[in-house]
Amino acid sequence: MFKKTTGAIVLSAVAALTGTTAIADGHAITVGYFLEWPMPFQFAKVNGTYEEALEMEINWVSFDTGTAMSAAMASGDVQLSVSQGVPPFVVATSAGQDLQMLDVAVSYADNDNCVVRSDLEITAMSAADLSGSKVAVPLGTAAHYGFLRQMDHFGVDVASLDVVDMSPPDGAAALAQGAVDMACGWGGSLRRMKESGNTLLTGDEKTALGILVFDVTSAPTAWVAENEATVAKFLAVTAQANAMWKAGDMIDEMLPVIAQDSGMDVEATAQTLATFVFPSVEEQLGAAWLGAAAPSFLQGVAQVFVDAGSIDGSLDSYAGAINTGPLAAANDM
Repeated sequence: MFKKTTGAIVLSAVAALTGTTAIADGHAITVGYFLEWPMPFQFAKVNGTYEEALEMEINWVSFDTGTAMSAAMASGDVQLSVSQGVPPFVVATSAGQDLQMLDVAVSYADNDNCVVRSDLEITAMSAADLSGSKVAVPLGTAAHYGFLRQMDHFGVDVASLDVVDMSPPDGAAALAQGAVDMACGWGGSLRRMKESGNTLLTGDEKTALGILVFDVTSAPTAWVAENEATVAKFLAVTAQANAMWKAGDMIDEMLPVIAQDSGMDVEATAQTLATFVFPSVEEQLGAAWLGAAAPSFLQGVAQVFVDAGSIDGSLDSYAGAINTGPLAAANDM
């Protein structure tokens, strides 16, 4: 079993920055996001809507994993991260990194999963046959959390597996080459994984088991405290882009822009977006999300990692890592 400590996960990936960073000095901020992870905010990103609303330059930097986002925020290279997975957020805050969850970026049970190589012919009915397999997992991410929960569900001892820390693109390539027996990931990488194998559980089946999968917009606590108006404006633009997409009448205009910015073709982008849910601001502030349920859910995610030996311990409460103030302010804009 490949074990990686919390500190290593949080501090390992500043080098994953794929663009030039800018220092947040009141005139520019740097925002992290994922390629091959199409979302409505990218329409506003491409059109300069964020810059217009914030009245400052925004430098957009792409990442492979949410753990890399945590490292970049810890170093001060990135001020905001869009669509950071809950598990890497929990890993970072459990290790003492002072981050805040600002909104629910997207819910996507059908777009984060593990894929078993086809020639092994392993299904949910024969998952016990995974024992001894080599598995590519991006540690500390939503895919890692889902992997642990699925293995627990199927009664597969993770210690019996050879778990290798790989980003989803690398995992997809390794699965296609036969270098690993199973790989876990999301987005475009997951689509490529499925060309080489099969999943064990569907999104609906995972949800029924309580394996929720969603991402958040996150930022360092101190930076948020000093820039609350900027954060609120940023979240307002995101919410407006989501509402525009969900209304349906702008899809033909938005889709090709989002696809190009994601580095994907239009068909793949449409298929991916069809698996995404973007809760409204009112829903996010409600009891089912940030208003009540989130702290206990974060505690549950942390406990899964603690039980797996992936992190040393959890916080007594994650309520302090959730800040709904800027989102509530955005709702009034």
